[in-house]
Amino acid sequence: MDNTDPGTREKEIYKATIIGSVCNFLLLAFKFAAGIIGQSAAMIADAVHSLSDFITDIIVLVFVHISNKPQDKDHDFGHGKYETLATAIIGAILFCVGAGIFWNGATAIWRFARGEALEEPGMIALYAALASIILKEALYQYTRIVGEKMNSKSVVANAWHHRSDAFSSIGTAAGIGGAILLGDRWRVLDPIAAVVVSFFIIRVAYKLFKPCIDELIEASLPEETEKEITDILTSFPEVSCPHNLRTRRIGNNCAMDVHVRMDGGMTVEQSHAITREMETKLKGLLGQGAFISIHVEPVKDSGCKS
Repeated sequence: MDNTDPGTREKEIYKATIIGSVCNFLLLAFKFAAGIIGQSAAMIADAVHSLSDFITDIIVLVFVHISNKPQDKDHDFGHGKYETLATAIIGAILFCVGAGIFWNGATAIWRFARGEALEEPGMIALYAALASIILKEALYQYTRIVGEKMNSKSVVANAWHHRSDAFSSIGTAAGIGGAILLGDRWRVLDPIAAVVVSFFIIRVAYKLFKPCIDELIEASLPEETEKEITDILTSFPEVSCPHNLRTRRIGNNCAMDVHVRMDGGMTVEQSHAITREMETKLKGLLGQGAFISIHVEPVKDSGCKS
């Protein structure tokens, strides 16, 4: 769980995203130029993919700033779900890009099968594809490390968008290279590779989108995490019978509420002190931004039934 200072977290996320957005802008301009000069439809499609990366960088910059706003009277649990929304938007854009690449590739294959000649791309398009592979993989590694360190789903999602662009460029490079080196009969390699790559992109989109849906429908935290929560509660000798545990995510923060039993003869001050200790330990597990609610009940003679 993330214990990073919110200010430091936001700065690191902004730095990684700005570096990615500058690279994306330069790369998409180069790809568009290479696609037009080299008469490569595949490279122009790859440039559109890079354009989607640039758009998602802007989305991350806007939504991360909003999600780091503190709680206010209209948002008692903060603004964390704005970042979830940003991740969902990135996933949706990825899906649309993957579907578009699939459609364009399948259409070109159909035209080729009917006897229509496909244009031979120029070498500049191949150079652009190779440059894209190297740069986008480097951006993926850097952005993923920052996203995992800062526990930012949208930054990790953006990292996968960088990698999907690298995958797309691999297919584009294979297709363009095959068309140039193997002759007219093999120009169909370009759209075939694009169709294969589209499935990778759609799969990544699903992996990003599903956790967002889980959060929006209030899915519980993983079973292992809930067990760790219970273990922390029962580690206090004064506490027994944890029950009615409910957990969920709110953006990058966790939320939980639970009922526990303590000696009914305790003073309010004593039970409050123990509850504060439990909250401290639980925040060590769930993160300092976690929302924790512990309801104390007197011990029953009948055991742990609620």
